Amino acid sequence: MMKSAELDKLARRHGISLTRPSPDNRDVAISGETKRKILSALKVDLSGAADYETRAPRREPKPAAKKIPRSFLPDFLSGTRVWGVSLQLYELRSARNWGIGDFEDLSDMADLAGSLGADFIGLTPLHAPFLADPERCSPYEPSSRQHLNPLYIAVDRLPGFACSGELERQLASLRQTDLVDYAGVAQIKLRALRDLWPAWRQRSVIDEVYDPADFDAFITVGGNSLRLHALFECLSFFMVERGASAGWQRWPADFQRFDSAAVAEFERGHADDVRFHMWLQWLAHRQLMQAADRARKAGLRIGLYLDLAVGEAVDGSATWSEPDTYVSKATIGSPPDPFAVGGQDWHLAGYLPSAIAAGEMSPFRRMVSAAMRYAGAIRIDHAAALRRLFLVPLGSRPDGGAYVRYPADRLLQILAEVSAEHRCLVIGEDLGLIPKGLQDDLAAAHILSYRILSYEQDEKGFKPADVYPVLALACISTHDHQTLAGWWRGADIQARCEHGIVPPDLTETHFEDRKRERRNLKAVLKAAGLDLPARLSQARASEETLRELTVSAYRFIARTPSLLAAVRLADLTDEKRPTNVPGTSDSYPNWKPKLSVLLPDLISSPLLMSVTAAMREERPRND
Repeated sequence: MMKSAELDKLARRHGISLTRPSPDNRDVAISGETKRKILSALKVDLSGAADYETRAPRREPKPAAKKIPRSFLPDFLSGTRVWGVSLQLYELRSARNWGIGDFEDLSDMADLAGSLGADFIGLTPLHAPFLADPERCSPYEPSSRQHLNPLYIAVDRLPGFACSGELERQLASLRQTDLVDYAGVAQIKLRALRDLWPAWRQRSVIDEVYDPADFDAFITVGGNSLRLHALFECLSFFMVERGASAGWQRWPADFQRFDSAAVAEFERGHADDVRFHMWLQWLAHRQLMQAADRARKAGLRIGLYLDLAVGEAVDGSATWSEPDTYVSKATIGSPPDPFAVGGQDWHLAGYLPSAIAAGEMSPFRRMVSAAMRYAGAIRIDHAAALRRLFLVPLGSRPDGGAYVRYPADRLLQILAEVSAEHRCLVIGEDLGLIPKGLQDDLAAAHILSYRILSYEQDEKGFKPADVYPVLALACISTHDHQTLAGWWRGADIQARCEHGIVPPDLTETHFEDRKRERRNLKAVLKAAGLDLPARLSQARASEETLRELTVSAYRFIARTPSLLAAVRLADLTDEKRPTNVPGTSDSYPNWKPKLSVLLPDLISSPLLMSVTAAMREERPRND
């Protein structure tokens, strides 16, 4: 057994912090067992103690004065502040989509946003899901971050498509649901796409947008990554049809390695199916490029703003295709804190610190490039991961995890290079437990901070608009929150209680806290000279009163010095169902609620017109 001092030395050399925080903000020493498990997860061989020094990654000596590379910022932002709309693509309703928002809806949304004076459309991740298990629909637990979600393909916009009466009846049924029926959507879209495939495969469908030569080039550029993702999809369907899981960890052992003889034999027998799944990726790519082009033509100076998940599913395409790139015996989580006293395990696979930035086309470079090719801005979920991740060993509780250091300097360098190449600005979601000095480093790197109204409070109440940082995106809420009206009513507190996330006694405390927060919000809006509805005195304010409050709150956000301000579409359509209730899995239909308003009818929404008019007044275009 390795001595404690030797174990500590080895742990430190591999970037493992020897302490973690407790809910009352004390440093707690991690156990020897945790150190061993994390070292094993980092693929450090503990049996060869004599040669740790040669195998452990050496830390590069830091220069005396660290010069942080800067990510891209558009020139026009030096003289103006802009605003945009944030939404979930799947939630869009239209009379033509197939029960889920799609890339054609996104193009139409770009036209609407441009006509209202917006400069970007912010989206939750468009990463590839498990097509063979469409109910695994969280965009933050994707199968692969380097590929796209084919369920967003607008099939009716493909050359050669013709709709039958029976299909139209099925589509009408899918459109009418208030929750996205992912299984129904996947079944009907994939069937229609498979019907189209033979003609496309034979090159009998020729179109300016969908040029077969472009498909060939796409396959060449996609290389092994694209081929293995398509192969994974084929195997995933094959296994599900035989009663197994869509994820590889429950496949027969012969198929759990992408480079096995059994997989090679399977690929030879399913070559056409592999090419079909590469074609789906190409169609998604072409249509997302079209949507990005429509956004530019509609006058959105930033265009699409895409989100990057912090990790991937442990049993998805990415970890199967590149097992040597990922931490395999621990998952990403969060240490104990006042709101989750036992800590959290997000059950996500993260890159190995030793692999994330390795090589000319490192995993991190490929991942951010995959998003930036379509986007004028990207948001890095859990930006603390640029410096450290909290890893929870398999079989351990979250309080048995540890922080592990990542090569922040190298990752910031890659972001600077790729963002300059694609002229894409970078936003870092810097909420929650973040390392000391990280926000300063991100600001120095020209990575925008992420500021949510309800989080911008201190002991005096809500912070005034003028103290928000310039290099930031300011917003009222995100997909993890209720709308502003829902927050005012305490719907988020009620939901946490109903789903057993927070006990009743703590719920009462939170309701009392919310009373104070409501008073403080009124005070900060009043101090900013904003009009407040006369009857805004209680949680049970009328819908009309809360709509007036929403307009004033967005004026407040627009008046911050922050370069970007995001208007959440769910606020403008007064949605009662939240997008996601963090901490729930089966008890709430996360990532399924659709908007209550059809896309073409948005323009007739009085609240949408009032808020967007306020944004134009507070942030006028100077072009």
